[in-house]
Amino acid sequence: MRANPDVLGVGIVGCGYWGMNYVRLFDELPFSRVVCVCDKRAERLSDLPRTAQDADRATELEALLAHPDVDVVVICTEASTHFALATRALIAGKHVLVEKPITTNSHDAAELTSFAKSLGLILMVGHTFVYNSGVRKMKECIQQCSEPIYYLDACRTNLGPVRRDVNALWDLATHDISIFNYLLDSVPLWVSAVGSKVLGSAREDVGFVSLGYPNNILGHIHVSWADPNKAREIAIVCSERRIVFNDLNGLERVRIFEKGICSVPSAEPQNFGEYQLVLRDGDILSPRIPASEPLKEQCKHFVDCVLNGKEPITGGESGYDVLRVLEAINLSMEQQGAHVSVASTLSLVQRTDNAQENTSHEQAVA
Repeated sequence: MRANPDVLGVGIVGCGYWGMNYVRLFDELPFSRVVCVCDKRAERLSDLPRTAQDADRATELEALLAHPDVDVVVICTEASTHFALATRALIAGKHVLVEKPITTNSHDAAELTSFAKSLGLILMVGHTFVYNSGVRKMKECIQQCSEPIYYLDACRTNLGPVRRDVNALWDLATHDISIFNYLLDSVPLWVSAVGSKVLGSAREDVGFVSLGYPNNILGHIHVSWADPNKAREIAIVCSERRIVFNDLNGLERVRIFEKGICSVPSAEPQNFGEYQLVLRDGDILSPRIPASEPLKEQCKHFVDCVLNGKEPITGGESGYDVLRVLEAINLSMEQQGAHVSVASTLSLVQRTDNAQENTSHEQAVA
Protein backbone atom coordinates (compact mmCIF):
# COMPACT_ATOMS: atom_id res chain seq x y z
CA MET A 1 0.00 0.00 0.00
CA ARG A 2 1.45 3.37 -1.02
CA ALA A 3 2.04 6.03 1.61
CA ASN A 4 -0.16 8.55 -0.22
CA PRO A 5 -2.89 7.09 -2.48
CA ASP A 6 -3.67 10.57 -3.84
CA VAL A 7 -0.23 10.92 -5.44
CA LEU A 8 0.46 8.85 -8.56
CA GLY A 9 3.72 7.01 -8.85
CA VAL A 10 5.02 7.56 -12.39
CA GLY A 11 7.38 5.33 -14.34
CA ILE A 12 9.07 6.86 -17.41
CA VAL A 13 10.26 4.60 -20.23
CA GLY A 14 12.78 6.31 -22.50
CA CYS A 15 15.10 9.08 -21.30
CA GLY A 16 15.63 11.01 -24.52
CA TYR A 17 14.63 14.63 -25.01
CA TRP A 18 10.90 14.10 -24.45
CA GLY A 19 11.48 11.59 -21.69
CA MET A 20 13.50 14.10 -19.68
CA ASN A 21 10.72 16.67 -20.13
CA TYR A 22 8.21 14.18 -18.75
CA VAL A 23 10.47 13.49 -15.76
CA ARG A 24 10.66 17.21 -15.00
CA LEU A 25 6.95 17.89 -15.44
CA PHE A 26 5.52 14.94 -13.50
CA ASP A 27 7.80 15.88 -10.60
CA GLU A 28 6.50 19.47 -10.73
CA LEU A 29 2.83 18.47 -10.49
CA PRO A 30 1.33 18.26 -6.99
CA PHE A 31 -0.41 14.89 -7.47
CA SER A 32 2.35 12.87 -9.11
CA ARG A 33 5.97 11.99 -8.58
CA VAL A 34 8.49 10.07 -10.66
CA VAL A 35 9.44 6.90 -8.80
CA CYS A 36 11.28 4.99 -11.54
CA VAL A 37 12.89 5.71 -14.92
CA CYS A 38 13.93 3.15 -17.49
CA ASP A 39 16.33 3.31 -20.42
CA LYS A 40 18.53 0.66 -21.99
CA ARG A 41 21.31 3.27 -22.19
CA ALA A 42 22.68 3.35 -18.65
CA GLU A 43 24.48 6.63 -19.30
CA ARG A 44 21.14 8.40 -19.86
CA LEU A 45 20.01 7.41 -16.38
CA SER A 46 22.78 9.47 -14.84
CA ASP A 47 21.46 12.69 -16.44
CA LEU A 48 18.17 12.92 -14.58
CA PRO A 49 16.97 16.36 -13.40
CA ARG A 50 17.88 17.34 -9.85
CA THR A 51 14.27 16.92 -8.69
CA ALA A 52 14.26 13.25 -9.74
CA GLN A 53 17.49 12.14 -8.13
CA ASP A 54 15.56 9.96 -5.67
CA ALA A 55 13.85 8.02 -8.48
CA ASP A 56 14.91 4.42 -8.97
CA ARG A 57 16.69 3.54 -12.23
CA ALA A 58 16.25 0.51 -14.45
CA THR A 59 17.65 -0.70 -17.76
CA GLU A 60 14.92 -3.33 -18.28
CA LEU A 61 11.17 -2.72 -18.50
CA GLU A 62 10.39 -5.66 -16.21
CA ALA A 63 12.11 -3.93 -13.30
CA LEU A 64 10.02 -0.78 -13.78
CA LEU A 65 6.76 -2.73 -14.11
CA ALA A 66 7.54 -4.69 -10.95
CA HIS A 67 8.20 -1.52 -8.95
CA PRO A 68 5.61 -1.42 -6.13
CA ASP A 69 5.05 2.34 -6.36
CA VAL A 70 4.55 2.63 -10.14
CA ASP A 71 0.88 3.33 -10.94
CA VAL A 72 1.23 4.76 -14.43
CA VAL A 73 3.74 4.28 -17.23
CA VAL A 74 4.78 6.98 -19.69
CA ILE A 75 6.25 5.63 -22.94
CA CYS A 76 8.42 7.98 -24.96
CA THR A 77 10.48 5.64 -27.12
CA GLU A 78 10.59 5.03 -30.88
CA ALA A 79 7.18 4.53 -32.48
CA SER A 80 8.00 0.97 -33.54
CA THR A 81 8.22 -0.05 -29.85
CA HIS A 82 4.98 1.56 -28.65
CA PHE A 83 2.65 -1.38 -29.19
CA ALA A 84 4.91 -3.88 -27.43
CA LEU A 85 5.77 -1.66 -24.48
CA ALA A 86 2.21 -0.39 -23.95
CA THR A 87 0.83 -3.93 -24.10
CA ARG A 88 3.25 -5.12 -21.44
CA ALA A 89 2.45 -2.14 -19.22
CA LEU A 90 -1.30 -2.78 -19.48
CA ILE A 91 -0.81 -6.47 -18.70
CA ALA A 92 1.03 -5.34 -15.57
CA GLY A 93 -2.05 -3.30 -14.59
CA LYS A 94 -0.59 0.14 -15.26
CA HIS A 95 -2.34 3.14 -16.80
CA VAL A 96 -0.45 4.26 -19.90
CA LEU A 97 0.46 7.56 -21.58
CA VAL A 98 2.21 6.87 -24.88
CA GLU A 99 3.82 9.40 -27.18
CA LYS A 100 2.42 9.87 -30.69
CA PRO A 101 1.84 7.93 -32.82
CA ILE A 102 0.12 5.46 -30.52
CA THR A 103 1.35 2.56 -32.70
CA THR A 104 2.60 2.16 -36.25
CA ASN A 105 -0.73 0.97 -37.71
CA SER A 106 -4.42 1.35 -36.94
CA HIS A 107 -4.98 -2.38 -36.37
CA ASP A 108 -2.60 -2.34 -33.40
CA ALA A 109 -4.07 0.96 -32.17
CA ALA A 110 -7.58 -0.53 -32.12
CA GLU A 111 -6.33 -3.65 -30.37
CA LEU A 112 -4.46 -1.65 -27.74
CA THR A 113 -7.45 0.63 -27.11
CA SER A 114 -9.83 -2.30 -26.75
CA PHE A 115 -7.41 -4.10 -24.44
CA ALA A 116 -7.09 -1.07 -22.14
CA LYS A 117 -10.88 -0.73 -21.93
CA SER A 118 -11.31 -4.39 -21.11
CA LEU A 119 -8.92 -3.95 -18.18
CA GLY A 120 -10.51 -0.69 -17.01
CA LEU A 121 -7.24 1.18 -17.50
CA ILE A 122 -6.57 4.65 -18.92
CA LEU A 123 -4.78 4.75 -22.29
CA MET A 124 -3.84 8.22 -23.49
CA VAL A 125 -1.87 9.45 -26.52
CA GLY A 126 0.51 12.40 -26.46
CA HIS A 127 -1.09 14.63 -29.09
CA THR A 128 0.45 17.61 -27.33
CA PHE A 129 -0.90 20.36 -29.61
CA VAL A 130 -4.45 19.57 -28.49
CA TYR A 131 -3.36 20.89 -25.06
CA ASN A 132 -1.91 24.11 -26.51
CA SER A 133 -3.80 27.11 -25.11
CA GLY A 134 -3.83 28.73 -28.58
CA VAL A 135 -5.52 25.69 -30.12
CA ARG A 136 -7.96 25.62 -27.21
CA LYS A 137 -8.78 29.27 -27.91
CA MET A 138 -9.51 28.42 -31.54
CA LYS A 139 -11.98 25.75 -30.47
CA GLU A 140 -13.59 28.20 -28.06
CA CYS A 141 -14.02 30.70 -30.92
CA ILE A 142 -15.65 28.03 -33.08
CA GLN A 143 -18.05 27.02 -30.31
CA GLN A 144 -19.08 30.62 -29.65
CA CYS A 145 -20.18 31.34 -33.22
CA SER A 146 -22.75 29.50 -35.31
CA GLU A 147 -21.44 30.51 -38.73
CA PRO A 148 -20.40 27.82 -41.22
CA ILE A 149 -16.77 26.73 -41.43
CA TYR A 150 -15.48 26.66 -45.01
CA TYR A 151 -12.05 25.10 -44.61
CA LEU A 152 -8.94 24.70 -42.45
CA ASP A 153 -5.40 25.29 -43.70
CA ALA A 154 -2.20 24.23 -41.91
CA CYS A 155 1.46 24.83 -42.71
CA ARG A 156 4.24 23.10 -40.76
CA THR A 157 7.67 23.52 -42.35
CA ASN A 158 11.33 23.74 -41.35
CA LEU A 159 14.80 22.60 -42.40
CA GLY A 160 14.67 19.14 -40.80
CA PRO A 161 15.11 17.41 -38.52
CA VAL A 162 14.88 14.49 -40.97
CA ARG A 163 13.59 11.29 -39.36
CA ARG A 164 14.85 7.86 -40.31
CA ASP A 165 11.82 5.82 -39.25
CA VAL A 166 8.87 7.75 -40.78
CA ASN A 167 8.22 10.21 -43.62
CA ALA A 168 7.53 13.92 -43.10
CA LEU A 169 3.76 13.40 -43.17
CA TRP A 170 3.81 10.84 -40.36
CA ASP A 171 6.21 13.05 -38.40
CA LEU A 172 4.61 16.48 -38.92
CA ALA A 173 1.08 16.12 -40.31
CA THR A 174 0.20 13.97 -37.29
CA HIS A 175 0.01 17.19 -35.26
CA ASP A 176 -2.33 18.95 -37.67
CA ILE A 177 -4.59 15.94 -38.19
CA SER A 178 -5.06 15.63 -34.42
CA ILE A 179 -5.76 19.39 -34.20
CA PHE A 180 -8.27 19.32 -37.09
CA ASN A 181 -10.07 16.31 -35.58
CA TYR A 182 -10.20 18.05 -32.20
CA LEU A 183 -11.46 21.37 -33.59
CA LEU A 184 -14.17 19.74 -35.72
CA ASP A 185 -15.05 16.85 -33.38
CA SER A 186 -14.92 14.54 -36.37
CA VAL A 187 -12.69 12.43 -38.61
CA PRO A 188 -12.21 13.10 -42.34
CA LEU A 189 -14.19 10.97 -44.75
CA TRP A 190 -11.49 10.95 -47.43
CA VAL A 191 -7.99 12.18 -48.13
CA SER A 192 -5.94 13.05 -51.20
CA ALA A 193 -2.18 13.39 -50.79
CA VAL A 194 0.97 13.84 -52.82
CA GLY A 195 4.55 13.79 -51.59
CA SER A 196 8.07 14.10 -52.89
CA LYS A 197 11.53 12.89 -51.85
CA VAL A 198 13.31 16.15 -52.69
CA LEU A 199 16.24 15.42 -50.36
CA GLY A 200 16.93 12.10 -52.05
CA SER A 201 16.02 10.07 -48.98
CA ALA A 202 14.03 6.85 -48.83
CA ARG A 203 10.89 8.61 -47.55
CA GLU A 204 8.85 11.68 -48.52
CA ASP A 205 10.28 14.91 -47.08
CA VAL A 206 7.54 17.16 -48.52
CA GLY A 207 3.80 16.58 -48.60
CA PHE A 208 0.49 18.23 -49.47
CA VAL A 209 -2.71 16.73 -48.07
CA SER A 210 -6.37 17.52 -48.74
CA LEU A 211 -8.98 16.16 -46.32
CA GLY A 212 -12.73 16.01 -46.69
CA TYR A 213 -14.59 16.38 -43.38
CA PRO A 214 -18.36 16.05 -42.79
CA ASN A 215 -20.56 19.05 -43.67
CA ASN A 216 -18.42 19.76 -46.75
CA ILE A 217 -15.57 21.19 -44.67
CA LEU A 218 -12.20 20.93 -46.39
CA GLY A 219 -8.82 20.64 -44.73
CA HIS A 220 -5.40 21.26 -46.24
CA ILE A 221 -1.99 20.46 -44.74
CA HIS A 222 1.45 21.35 -46.07
CA VAL A 223 4.49 19.81 -44.36
CA SER A 224 8.17 19.92 -45.26
CA TRP A 225 11.60 19.09 -43.92
CA ALA A 226 13.19 21.05 -46.78
CA ASP A 227 11.82 24.57 -46.32
CA PRO A 228 14.13 27.25 -44.86
CA ASN A 229 11.06 29.10 -43.56
CA LYS A 230 9.98 27.68 -40.20
CA ALA A 231 6.18 27.77 -39.95
CA ARG A 232 3.61 26.44 -37.50
CA GLU A 233 0.36 28.05 -38.54
CA ILE A 234 -3.27 26.99 -38.80
CA ALA A 235 -6.10 29.07 -40.27
CA ILE A 236 -9.84 28.44 -40.01
CA VAL A 237 -11.86 30.27 -42.66
CA CYS A 238 -15.52 30.79 -41.78
CA SER A 239 -18.29 32.74 -43.47
CA GLU A 240 -17.73 35.84 -41.34
CA ARG A 241 -14.21 35.55 -39.97
CA ARG A 242 -10.76 34.00 -40.31
CA ILE A 243 -9.13 32.58 -37.16
CA VAL A 244 -5.35 32.17 -37.31
CA PHE A 245 -3.12 30.31 -34.87
CA ASN A 246 0.61 31.03 -35.21
CA ASP A 247 2.57 29.06 -32.64
CA LEU A 248 5.74 31.04 -33.42
CA ASN A 249 4.15 34.39 -32.54
CA GLY A 250 4.66 34.77 -28.81
CA LEU A 251 2.68 38.01 -28.57
CA GLU A 252 -0.37 37.21 -30.71
CA ARG A 253 -0.67 33.48 -31.10
CA VAL A 254 -4.33 33.76 -32.15
CA ARG A 255 -5.72 36.52 -34.36
CA ILE A 256 -9.34 36.85 -35.50
CA PHE A 257 -10.06 38.72 -38.72
CA GLU A 258 -13.73 39.69 -38.76
CA LYS A 259 -14.08 39.81 -42.51
CA GLY A 260 -16.19 37.91 -44.97
CA ILE A 261 -18.56 38.00 -47.91
CA CYS A 262 -22.06 39.23 -47.05
CA SER A 263 -23.70 37.45 -49.99
CA VAL A 264 -22.86 36.06 -53.36
CA PRO A 265 -24.23 38.48 -56.00
CA SER A 266 -26.56 37.12 -58.66
CA ALA A 267 -24.55 38.94 -61.31
CA GLU A 268 -20.99 40.15 -61.67
CA PRO A 269 -20.49 43.56 -59.92
CA GLN A 270 -20.54 46.34 -62.50
CA ASN A 271 -18.20 48.68 -60.64
CA PHE A 272 -15.94 48.98 -57.59
CA GLY A 273 -18.77 50.38 -55.44
CA GLU A 274 -20.97 47.36 -56.06
CA TYR A 275 -18.02 45.06 -55.35
CA GLN A 276 -17.39 46.75 -51.99
CA LEU A 277 -21.02 46.17 -50.94
CA VAL A 278 -20.50 42.42 -51.31
CA LEU A 279 -17.66 42.38 -48.77
CA ARG A 280 -18.03 42.74 -45.01
CA ASP A 281 -15.12 44.33 -43.20
CA GLY A 282 -14.55 44.32 -39.46
CA ASP A 283 -12.03 44.35 -36.64
CA ILE A 284 -8.85 42.35 -36.20
CA LEU A 285 -8.86 40.92 -32.69
CA SER A 286 -6.07 39.38 -30.65
CA PRO A 287 -7.61 37.54 -27.67
CA ARG A 288 -5.65 36.94 -24.50
CA ILE A 289 -4.04 33.50 -24.46
CA PRO A 290 -3.12 32.10 -21.03
CA ALA A 291 0.58 31.34 -20.68
CA SER A 292 1.01 27.59 -20.25
CA GLU A 293 3.28 24.75 -21.31
CA PRO A 294 1.26 22.36 -23.53
CA LEU A 295 3.15 19.27 -22.39
CA LYS A 296 2.52 20.18 -18.76
CA GLU A 297 -1.19 20.65 -19.47
CA GLN A 298 -1.19 17.21 -21.10
CA CYS A 299 0.47 15.67 -18.03
CA LYS A 300 -2.03 17.38 -15.71
CA HIS A 301 -4.91 16.01 -17.79
CA PHE A 302 -3.50 12.48 -17.63
CA VAL A 303 -3.14 12.64 -13.85
CA ASP A 304 -6.70 14.00 -13.53
CA CYS A 305 -8.09 11.23 -15.73
CA VAL A 306 -6.37 8.49 -13.71
CA LEU A 307 -7.22 9.89 -10.26
CA ASN A 308 -10.82 10.78 -11.12
CA GLY A 309 -11.74 8.15 -13.69
CA LYS A 310 -12.21 10.61 -16.56
CA GLU A 311 -11.99 9.84 -20.27
CA PRO A 312 -8.91 11.47 -21.88
CA ILE A 313 -9.42 14.05 -24.60
CA THR A 314 -6.73 12.23 -26.59
CA GLY A 315 -7.54 8.68 -25.61
CA GLY A 316 -6.76 5.54 -27.58
CA GLU A 317 -9.61 6.27 -30.02
CA SER A 318 -8.03 9.61 -30.88
CA GLY A 319 -4.71 7.93 -31.69
CA TYR A 320 -6.54 5.30 -33.73
CA ASP A 321 -8.39 7.93 -35.77
CA VAL A 322 -5.17 9.80 -36.57
CA LEU A 323 -3.50 6.57 -37.72
CA ARG A 324 -6.42 5.75 -40.02
CA VAL A 325 -5.93 9.12 -41.70
CA LEU A 326 -2.16 8.63 -41.98
CA GLU A 327 -2.66 5.22 -43.57
CA ALA A 328 -5.11 6.72 -46.06
CA ILE A 329 -2.49 9.38 -46.85
CA ASN A 330 0.09 6.69 -47.62
CA LEU A 331 -2.35 4.86 -49.88
CA SER A 332 -3.24 8.09 -51.68
CA MET A 333 0.42 8.95 -52.29
CA GLU A 334 0.97 5.48 -53.73
CA GLN A 335 -1.86 6.27 -56.19
CA GLN A 336 -0.54 9.74 -57.14
CA GLY A 337 -3.06 11.70 -55.10
CA ALA A 338 -6.20 9.62 -55.65
CA HIS A 339 -9.09 10.09 -53.22
CA VAL A 340 -8.93 7.38 -50.56
CA SER A 341 -11.78 6.68 -48.14
CA VAL A 342 -10.58 6.78 -44.54
CA ALA A 343 -13.20 4.20 -43.60
CA SER A 344 -11.64 1.67 -45.97
CA THR A 345 -8.08 1.86 -44.69
CA LEU A 346 -8.33 -0.58 -41.77
CA SER A 347 -9.30 -3.56 -43.92
CA LEU A 348 -6.62 -2.65 -46.45
CA VAL A 349 -3.96 -2.43 -43.76
CA GLN A 350 -5.04 -5.74 -42.24
CA ARG A 351 -4.52 -7.42 -45.60
CA THR A 352 -1.08 -5.90 -46.06
CA ASP A 353 0.39 -6.37 -42.56
CA ASN A 354 3.88 -7.79 -43.01
CA ALA A 355 5.21 -10.86 -41.26
CA GLN A 356 7.94 -8.94 -39.45
CA GLU A 357 5.43 -6.74 -37.60
CA ASN A 358 3.33 -9.74 -36.67
CA THR A 359 6.39 -11.48 -35.24
CA SER A 360 7.26 -8.45 -33.11
CA HIS A 361 3.68 -8.34 -31.76
CA GLU A 362 3.81 -12.00 -30.77
CA GLN A 363 7.08 -11.34 -28.94
CA ALA A 364 5.51 -8.34 -27.16
CA VAL A 365 2.91 -10.42 -25.35
CA ALA A 366 5.08 -13.52 -24.88
